[in-house]
Amino acid sequence: MVKEMKQVAEPERTPLLLIFISLLSSGFVAHAVPYDYTASIECLETPQKAQYNGGSIVNPELNDGLAGWSTFGNAKLEHRESPNGNGFILAQSRAQPFDSVSQKVELKTNLLYTFSAWVQVSQGNPSVAAVFKTSSGYVEAGTVIAKPGCWSMLKGGLTLETSGEASLFFQTQNSTADVMVDSISLQPFTPEEWKSHQDQTMDKVRKAKVRIQVVDKLGNSLPKATVSVQQNALTFPLGCAINKNILTNAAYEKWFASRAFRVTTFEDEMKWYSTEPTRGHEDYSAADALLEFAKQHKLAVRGHNVLWDDPTYQQGWLNSLTPQQLSVAVDNRIHSVMSKYKGQVIAWDVMNENLHFSYFETKLGPNASGHAYNLASTTDGTIPLFMNEYNTIEEVTDPMSTPAKYLHKLREIQAYSGNADIKMAIGLESHFVTPNIPYMRASIDILAAAGFPIWLTEVDVKQGPKQQASYLEEVLREGFSHPEVEGIVVWGAWNPKGCYRMCLTDNNFNNLATGDVVDRLLHEWGGSKEPLVLGETDENGFLEASLFHGDYNVTIVHPGVNSLALPQRMIVAPVTPTQAQPSVVKVTI
Repeated sequence: MVKEMKQVAEPERTPLLLIFISLLSSGFVAHAVPYDYTASIECLETPQKAQYNGGSIVNPELNDGLAGWSTFGNAKLEHRESPNGNGFILAQSRAQPFDSVSQKVELKTNLLYTFSAWVQVSQGNPSVAAVFKTSSGYVEAGTVIAKPGCWSMLKGGLTLETSGEASLFFQTQNSTADVMVDSISLQPFTPEEWKSHQDQTMDKVRKAKVRIQVVDKLGNSLPKATVSVQQNALTFPLGCAINKNILTNAAYEKWFASRAFRVTTFEDEMKWYSTEPTRGHEDYSAADALLEFAKQHKLAVRGHNVLWDDPTYQQGWLNSLTPQQLSVAVDNRIHSVMSKYKGQVIAWDVMNENLHFSYFETKLGPNASGHAYNLASTTDGTIPLFMNEYNTIEEVTDPMSTPAKYLHKLREIQAYSGNADIKMAIGLESHFVTPNIPYMRASIDILAAAGFPIWLTEVDVKQGPKQQASYLEEVLREGFSHPEVEGIVVWGAWNPKGCYRMCLTDNNFNNLATGDVVDRLLHEWGGSKEPLVLGETDENGFLEASLFHGDYNVTIVHPGVNSLALPQRMIVAPVTPTQAQPSVVKVTI
């Protein structure tokens, strides 16, 4: 993607210097094997070729019969060919979920593995998982909903606790179905290679390389001019949740406001149990006050949430309503909160956790989610309407919210009458325990194939002995570097009695290790409020730099111009598809 940097002049400043800025290609040097972000969510007549030519897998395309493959459990294996000549393995006569085809592979603890395969079943629509039997237990790499008559892509990833030989096999609870497998791939990456993927992607989608020339008012080049920048705002919406404690705690406000957060989410204050604890008596005062706080600090706000499908978090009076009364109450809730804050929030979590829970579906019928999004779109359909869920990228072993299950539910909502064109979006809560980063990346790849905006909406890591901060950094780096993630909110709202799962500060607002991670990444990604010296211009008055997209103040200091520092605003942004190649921009400062 070609990037562009625009200049915004500030006419009130005296024109003493000219800065000429042109955009360079944001190319990068490849390191080892590039990561393949592609994924297919369609069921195809013929499977695609194996990614990475199979990587470590022997005979990945099944062109050499059953070479390299054996039976796991008691399945009967056959090598088959489709009418178009495509070879694959058929596992039949299965009695147990794990009866299938297998291959032995050598795995190492210091590597990150991405996995993919194409699967088909003879009957039903069961979930099929790729599993590795290791010396320390079973490790699942990913899951897909398989279908008869066409091929579905299973994409996932894994890391290991113990090095050694492992057996790959495929598992499905439908033990009466034959399982077909083709185009299998297991590609290892070193941590250095994995980081290079992140850096390369950030260079392509988060940054632009700029070329700055400094000249005097007569057009003469000025070598040895010191160029520094200070970012006013990071383009990428990175933020942190808040709660009403920030309204009455000056130290909390000072800590929060001193960081370059772009977006926030209210932890509880917009939720239904907070705004209508008693039937018919709405109270939006806390949410209103937080919204005013956000406006004062130039923070965008995500509306969270309209409905929560977890029965644990329903106010008591809802449980006593008849289905008809509950239906009216739900419609009133959607219209009330969304109408009140229309134009003041950038998105809505319309239905929260409707994969793990079904409070409204149980009481109002299976179309409860579809109806909620329909009414939400009618009330405020100008902004993205998120389906917010946990464990879709966090836990490969949670069968309720796999990427395939998430997309199935999303399509179900879209299929509801009138919902085909609503602005759906994918909200991934991202509550991690021990991150499986390859699985996280692969899962986002799968979800991205649906073409909807993707946000990490509630990022935190459960506290552990020493790993919480390092795990948080892994998750944030992976999210920020993924080309399809459009925003991140850290779930670190402070509470004197303890945060939800992860605090960024102690009660004196001194950073914890997790807060240091957030600060360090903000600084690294250009979100620091401290000036950054880019360097000096060369003999021709040029300086080249790579900057994250954002709004900057540029300062030029040159001993030949009264040693004055002259600030100038500069916006670094990606080009739109309709824009031509960027040209040199002259800016008088």
